[in-house]
Amino acid sequence: MKRLNIRKKGIGILCALLAAGVLAGCAFAEQRTEETSPAQGNDTGFVLTGPGSYDSADTAVVVNIDKGEGTITFLNLIVSRNYTLQYDETTVFSDKYGSPLSLEQIREGDIVDVTFLKSKKKLATLMLSPSGWSNAQVERYHFNTNTHDVTVGEEIYKITEDTKVFSQGRQIEIMDINDTDILTFQGIDKTVYSIVVEKGHGYLRLKGDENFIGGWIEVGQNIIHPITEDMLLTVPEGSYQVQISTAGGGGTKSVVINRNEEVELDISDLTVEEPKFGQVIFAMTPSTATLYVDGSKVDTSEPVVLQYGIHQLIARADGYNTLTSYLKVGEESGGIELTLEKTESGTASEDEGTESVSDENANTVAEYYQVYVDAPEGAEVYLDGNYIGISPISFKKEEGPHVITLRKTGYETRSYTVQVDGEDKDVTYSFAELVAN
Repeated sequence: MKRLNIRKKGIGILCALLAAGVLAGCAFAEQRTEETSPAQGNDTGFVLTGPGSYDSADTAVVVNIDKGEGTITFLNLIVSRNYTLQYDETTVFSDKYGSPLSLEQIREGDIVDVTFLKSKKKLATLMLSPSGWSNAQVERYHFNTNTHDVTVGEEIYKITEDTKVFSQGRQIEIMDINDTDILTFQGIDKTVYSIVVEKGHGYLRLKGDENFIGGWIEVGQNIIHPITEDMLLTVPEGSYQVQISTAGGGGTKSVVINRNEEVELDISDLTVEEPKFGQVIFAMTPSTATLYVDGSKVDTSEPVVLQYGIHQLIARADGYNTLTSYLKVGEESGGIELTLEKTESGTASEDEGTESVSDENANTVAEYYQVYVDAPEGAEVYLDGNYIGISPISFKKEEGPHVITLRKTGYETRSYTVQVDGEDKDVTYSFAELVAN
């Protein structure tokens, strides 16, 4: 009997050990299932709270980084919804190769792969997505608002309603982009998911320009514009030498343009001298080409007398592309060669054969389609830098890209690049209210 009791006790101990083993195995299996669930997309309800733990994974766009709150907001690329996660010292940041990054190296617009604890809204890891591409510091691009795409180099990428545009960490619209801005594009496959304005634009206004109306302004090497009353130029941010010229007079001023800020440049101290003239000999290819200087046809068989300053040149010939350029006259005599390129079809361009390049006659026609700017009300409206009035206002519809600038005292100046279509109908634009300074 005693021996039998020992056996029973032994069996009891064995059963207890087996039960403990089963429980330990179950706990291990449950933990292992939890660790592998993100890849399987299953929610077991079991949440690990240690560093690096997660139950969800996503590829998303960084929409906002709030260092004060310790949060990052993301845009899910599948369901197009924003969500916000907390980060702390246990959150791991890395580049697409797995090398460590600091939070300061992450910015709005980045496409990232993230893991997180969904129930706690806790960010575990953030990695620049290996599936994403980045085209940085792009200066030459073209947005087509009709087909909702952008051409970068020789590649065409799709723009969607979820494409985010950022300037200095703030979200803006694609229309806020000026064609002089320098951009970084990020996307996956053939879709652009974010655009970052690396170098934006500001605004330049002239003061004391009464004696220079009808003259020319040069800002750096790329901006040449006739001086008109109350003009407001959109200029890339940076430092410039500004050349003012008219009737042989003028001078040079220095200016610094900051993003989204307006600068007033006083040119009242520049002198206007007696006009000077120079003789220019034009060599035309083909020799049958017709040349217009400042909108007037000239005879290139003999030297052309032009006043010192900048002049617009337009050359036309049957079977050749029209050539538009600018000439700066600053010497008593000189020469210039103008060579036109043949059209692919060998036929004349649509506007060839006209005797004047001025739009003055066209503007006297009462019947033409218009572009209306009806909001915001009470704002100064500038079309391609020229003041046209106070909104609501309209102007003659001309197909192509145009920059509409809105200005109001006490508010941020805003400019929008619009693509005006060639359809036989009026167009109306209603822009957002200006933001108070």
